Amino acid sequence: MEVLGETIDDAAGEAFDKTAKILGLPYPGGPLIDKYAAQGNPLAFTFAKPQVPDLNFSFSGVKTSVLYFLQKQIQQDPDFVQKNLQDLAASIQHTIIEVLIKKLKKAIQQTGIKHVCIAGGVSANKGLRAALDQLGEQLNISTYRPDFQYCVDNAGMIAMTGYYKYLAGEFADMSISPSARASW
Repeated sequence: MEVLGETIDDAAGEAFDKTAKILGLPYPGGPLIDKYAAQGNPLAFTFAKPQVPDLNFSFSGVKTSVLYFLQKQIQQDPDFVQKNLQDLAASIQHTIIEVLIKKLKKAIQQTGIKHVCIAGGVSANKGLRAALDQLGEQLNISTYRPDFQYCVDNAGMIAMTGYYKYLAGEFADMSISPSARASW
């Protein structure tokens, strides 16, 4: 396996959850963004799309763009979010998915890969799933996505890994340090 690109700050799921929090939605907000987006116009509002080089990506600018936009709108109309929740959710979702699909398309073109899959909690997002399928048709590649029951958050995956390590008797003492970028 070769890492072609990675986030330089928040992952897509974190961007969904954090922008949902800005909208006043409870955690986890990603599924709520997805739910409200289904009834909204994805082109109603425009948010910043970061221009990160290569195949890496960033979502901090998206969050900041949403925050500043809403602060300005709420000054003019305190009920702005409630009045526009579906369109806001759809526009946020559209922005995040557009960033992901653009980078994925670039990776496909650079490598010539013909099979692509998504995983993790964000793979449950209906908009992302549809965009992946559309990209597959456009580029004539095979796309794979897990059934919804297997679209678990990374914390769930880490817990499951820990469970299997426990069953195998693989333990570590308290002197180890956690690493988000551990190599196997």
